[in-house]
Amino acid sequence: MHLLSAPLVTGPVTIFLIVMVIILLAPVLLNRLKIPHIVGMIVAGIIVGPYGLNILASDSSFAIFGQVGLLYLMFLAGLEIDMFHLRLNLRRGLGFGLLTFFVPMAMGVLASVYILNTGWLTAFLLASMYASHTLIAYPVAARFGVTKSPAVLISVVGTIIAVIGALLVLAACVNIHATGEFQLSSMGWLVAKLAMYCGGVLYAYPRVARWFFKSYSDRVTQYVFVLAMVFLSAWLSGAIGLEPVLGAFFAGLVLNRYIPSNSALMSSIEFVGNALFIPYFLIGVGMMINVGVIVKGNTLWVATIMLAVALASKWLAAWGAQKLYGMAGADRRMMFGLTTAHTAVALAVVTIGYNMILPDGSRMMDETILNGTVLVILVTCAIAPVVTSEAAAKIKVRILNAMGPESAQEKAAETRQYRTLVGVANPITAASLVELAMLSRVSREGRYPDLMYALHVRNDTTPASRAMGRNALRLAQEAAAAAGATLDTIERYDLNTVTGLLNTVEERGINEIVLGMHRKGTVIDTFLGSKIEQLLRQTNRMVLVSRCYIPLNTLTRIAVFVPAKAEYETGFSRWVETLCALAREVGCRIIFCCDRQQQRLIRGVIAAAGMGVRHEYRLLEGLDDFILLAGRVLDDDLMVVIGARANSVSHSADMAEIPMILQQHCERNNLLVVYPEQFGDAPVLPTFTDPLQADLDAPVSGLWHSLRSRSRVAWRAVRRRLNKRKTNI
Repeated sequence: MHLLSAPLVTGPVTIFLIVMVIILLAPVLLNRLKIPHIVGMIVAGIIVGPYGLNILASDSSFAIFGQVGLLYLMFLAGLEIDMFHLRLNLRRGLGFGLLTFFVPMAMGVLASVYILNTGWLTAFLLASMYASHTLIAYPVAARFGVTKSPAVLISVVGTIIAVIGALLVLAACVNIHATGEFQLSSMGWLVAKLAMYCGGVLYAYPRVARWFFKSYSDRVTQYVFVLAMVFLSAWLSGAIGLEPVLGAFFAGLVLNRYIPSNSALMSSIEFVGNALFIPYFLIGVGMMINVGVIVKGNTLWVATIMLAVALASKWLAAWGAQKLYGMAGADRRMMFGLTTAHTAVALAVVTIGYNMILPDGSRMMDETILNGTVLVILVTCAIAPVVTSEAAAKIKVRILNAMGPESAQEKAAETRQYRTLVGVANPITAASLVELAMLSRVSREGRYPDLMYALHVRNDTTPASRAMGRNALRLAQEAAAAAGATLDTIERYDLNTVTGLLNTVEERGINEIVLGMHRKGTVIDTFLGSKIEQLLRQTNRMVLVSRCYIPLNTLTRIAVFVPAKAEYETGFSRWVETLCALAREVGCRIIFCCDRQQQRLIRGVIAAAGMGVRHEYRLLEGLDDFILLAGRVLDDDLMVVIGARANSVSHSADMAEIPMILQQHCERNNLLVVYPEQFGDAPVLPTFTDPLQADLDAPVSGLWHSLRSRSRVAWRAVRRRLNKRKTNI
């Protein structure tokens, strides 16, 4: 391959302008033709490249951006994987990985030796190209929202196995060519380096990431840190003799749980990759393709054989996995579409083979095989998105139909809009409260499309109060916008904070309220404070009161303490789903501390809601068990207490003591107190407390409650020795 003339455009500004125009117009034009935009990018690269209109040269800028784009694509593939479902499909993924590696290897060796008449070493080297593939069609599955389906997860695991196997074969062929014989010690050393590399990344990356996210909250700094970790992993992978794409993908898997899908950091990573780096990579792939070489000599015959082997072997592997695991035809097409594209590793293999000189002076892979590989890349990159798009649409329909027929009343109840109100009073905690509200949203297909509001209530007209409120609302809106969410801000002047919250709840139809926990100011002040206690008496909506000292994405566990009879409350299912959604986004396990009957019910709620999260259970039979378990919550855990209002079914004398226990024993723990929804849409139970006089009555009631709770806790402390040591639950 060679350039016929100098490119028409050489200026860096003009080059970048042309690339931006391609990135802008290719999806717009091809969407009308029902062609995946990935194909459009590759075709555009062919047209403007040196073998098309020769507008742009395939220079070092495209080499750099293309390599970055490929690494970015593999990193995103690892980052967007649902680790819970990945573990569930790990065994089947390993089986498919072996199929999608050995079937192309066997067919590739036989076709090369007996049809293309190559040597055995060349045949194995060429077969490693057939066995490897790139997840170039993964963004198509992501756009359809089917990345959690078994077919996609199996394909991802299969990709890891196939790429590692192909690279090991490549290393063995290079070693044989250099030494003239197969050295088992060299292969063993390569496997040992791979094991040390994986162990080092698994040990170091989580600790460094958790420390960094705790120490630095600036989004730009966090984004640069993540990119540095990705390219460090890619560089280390290349340094031990493997492809950097493997390191980028592995970094995505390790950092997966520290970058929630609904976080601002994830939005930034996806935006930059999909807007710049990945399109640059696709355009660069197109610029390397010389369509004209297929008509020269016997290139067309060789390319046809190579293409037939590449497509047939991957299809047979997908068909075998479908029959082996009893999957549907759409799953087979999805696995075939995701594993049929050849790009980076294929180019690396043929480039290495082209540069290898045999003893007779000829090349191990001549120009005919090199051009045939280019055609394989072109056709497979064009076929993969089309097949994946068609299979993803059918899988999406199947997922929606699997929900089953529902009555009109049930469907209306499940598709209603849930409105979340975030009360922001302090600019320091505004962003963290919005993050909690976003990460705990229950997002299921076609259900619970949430609306979010941020409210600041003031009861004076001073400029300082007005400025603080508007600053808190601005920070809350920026936090939501950074994560791609919509947040409506409300600045309200009312008699007091509680009245303003209650009026907004009724006016906007709020279902959930997220508040920050107040700081105890006086001796007679209660744990939750008079305002929150008054709010709980006046509303039946679910209320979440948060106090978190560390970022949510650095949590290691969520420990939930469930009181007796909590399953009889109206909002039981909703708070279980909310906490599971938080655990799923954060990527940590959730531990429910409850009795045996509640364990069965919670399992049923999680299964019915389809919440893919790792959940465990600890037996909790009384307040003494609660005190012991509360002492074992670690600094990186989130302690969740399911509260009970005074007029609720689950309220008891023990529940009245919990605020004092939390105040004495959990002062430095991350804490979330959840008061479930009660009575459904029924009116609030009558109360004789005047809401405008509650602040005046609070000190007296707070003092009585404090004295009573302190005496009970002291008596229990005498009866039972508390374990002060911080141990695992």
